[in-house]
Amino acid sequence: MSTDSDAGALCSPGDRTPESSTHLDAERIGLFLPNWVGDAAMATPALRALRKRYPAARLIGVGRSFLRDLLAGTSWLDELIDFDPRGGDLRSRGLPFGIRLRAARLDAALLFSNSFRTAMWAWASGARRRIGYVRYGRGPLLTTRLHQMREPVDGRWWRRTRWKPSPVLDDYLALAYALDCPVESPRLELATTAADERAAADAWRRLGLDSGRPVLALNSSGAFGAAKLWPLEYFVALARTIVQTLAHDVLVLCGPQERELAHTITAKSASPRVKSLADEPLGLGLTKAALRRCRLLVTTDSGPRHLAAALGIPTVSLFGPTHRAWSENYHPRAVDLQRSVPCGPCQKRVCPLGHHRCMRELTVAEVLGAVQQLLTVSAAAA
Repeated sequence: MSTDSDAGALCSPGDRTPESSTHLDAERIGLFLPNWVGDAAMATPALRALRKRYPAARLIGVGRSFLRDLLAGTSWLDELIDFDPRGGDLRSRGLPFGIRLRAARLDAALLFSNSFRTAMWAWASGARRRIGYVRYGRGPLLTTRLHQMREPVDGRWWRRTRWKPSPVLDDYLALAYALDCPVESPRLELATTAADERAAADAWRRLGLDSGRPVLALNSSGAFGAAKLWPLEYFVALARTIVQTLAHDVLVLCGPQERELAHTITAKSASPRVKSLADEPLGLGLTKAALRRCRLLVTTDSGPRHLAAALGIPTVSLFGPTHRAWSENYHPRAVDLQRSVPCGPCQKRVCPLGHHRCMRELTVAEVLGAVQQLLTVSAAAA
């Protein structure tokens, strides 16, 4: 990452910590936050850094409403302005949103999102400082411009360079460093509220998970697309094996759109010790509190993976078409599994070749071995 601004170059390419940075005597800082749960969780080190550096400032989040539940229990944001350009709430887009944003009287705006739209709204807000990455033609709308690293592409005359795969988490921290924040730990951090914990306790009783046996969580979903998904029959086989050989109960996590998938896994496992959240009142608060009660999570490369990292839950992550470097979260108790295939990682939402080898070649035995490895390490550390 490199940076230029009206104060001059701040850091060199490849260096994510600016050599100098833009100090701002700001009272009101707007944070245009990521649109996905996992990305928002990866922004938490930057939010922590900003709160430490500007303890008296008013930090105003701008983003989708799920951020309230995701960040509940933390003290980094003072306010959230709903922003959802495709949402049904007219107050969260267009002129009504612009009026609310302007009324916030921002001194500075940090753009975690890379869209042109967010840069336009940051400019329209009247913020004197607008800090973000130069992409999609939005450079002129920024006062401090950061550049993501690129790498050469061999054999493609029409495109000589591409974005270099590197942790989004580090890009987010660089935004905070551009506002004079000291170097911060990349540790993800989330919390639960008392209401979240009560909801999880109620779910545990209803599902019969309060027997005293440890619980292992499975997450089979992925909003990115079908290419990220591990085959359903593999999850079924893994759930059966866990309850038969590891003396754990299994809880299948899901979001509102994955209830049917969770039901299918529990039904096909044919075990009363494989449960799901599909019939519970779903929400991020419940998901966080449920994860806190689990010994370990097996998950696709999706939001719950980063929730588990932020809550310190050991995690086995299954990667297929996505490059692991983009979503690196530095979780110290994690095993990442990815099969090397000639066509990947392709970053496609649906397998363009139809065989889905990158996920199908990750075997149940391999995943079970990673689970056993993490459980052994966790038991030794306890």
